[in-house]
Amino acid sequence: MRAALRRTLGLAWVVPALVLVGVFVYLPLVQNLQFSTLKWDIYSGSQEYVGLGNYARLVEDPVFWSSLGNNVLYAVVSIVFQVFGALLLAALIEGVRSERWQRALRAIYFIPSAISLTVAGLLFYFIYEPNLGPLNHALKAAGLGELAQAWLGQESTAMSSIIAMSQWQGFGYSTLLFAVAIQRIPAEIYGAAAIDGVGAVGRFFRITVPLVREMTGLMAIVTLSGAFQVFNEVMVMTAGGPDNSTQVLGTWLYRSGFVRNNFGYAAAIATVLFVITLGVAVAQLWVTRRRRVEW
Repeated sequence: MRAALRRTLGLAWVVPALVLVGVFVYLPLVQNLQFSTLKWDIYSGSQEYVGLGNYARLVEDPVFWSSLGNNVLYAVVSIVFQVFGALLLAALIEGVRSERWQRALRAIYFIPSAISLTVAGLLFYFIYEPNLGPLNHALKAAGLGELAQAWLGQESTAMSSIIAMSQWQGFGYSTLLFAVAIQRIPAEIYGAAAIDGVGAVGRFFRITVPLVREMTGLMAIVTLSGAFQVFNEVMVMTAGGPDNSTQVLGTWLYRSGFVRNNFGYAAAIATVLFVITLGVAVAQLWVTRRRRVEW
């Protein structure tokens, strides 16, 4: 009887949270699926049922595919720098003998992450400015004036310039998380490896990499999900230009819904975006669970 009462009281605490999650997470997802079957003018309120017409239009939309390609490129570069690069840098920082220098280096690399994406985008917008920006001035001062160009004004360089800014902004946060994961590894393991004659490189690949794989999996999920949800930096720096060359799924969704006034088509893009991020998260969680570290 008392056990049943405890379960009932436990449900009483859980139900409000479930209601909130249902109302603010799952209900909007269902509504978005419904909206994606409509041709909807959000200003006049007129709606027309088109079934899967919006999804068929996605398949034929070249801007959608280029936007998806930009997201994939963003994800690949982010994995290289914010997962593998950050892990390597964290290992180097934790290998410094002086604790004072360790704290200083962590702070130095983390500072860019404390800057909001909007502010970072505006900062790099000025840095990339072709006439007054310090990047072109630095290249000219170094005798590399032929490399100076309108970084955000050319299709060939605009997307890579945005990605470079985002890596600078997020690199320190990933490094700090990996540093915390490395600190959890018992020092005795590294000491035993050193006694056995294992060098620094061997200790990194044989000890550090395997024992931080849970953090690696978590960072991969966060990084990939963030790469497919990128929005602020693109809107601040190029708004998808020039000639839609820097459109990503988030900005194309916004432009389709609120600029081109086709909310149903925007909802279809949102559904594709949700399926991609959900699939990435489920796959990464499955892999991480199968490779959990046991201490």
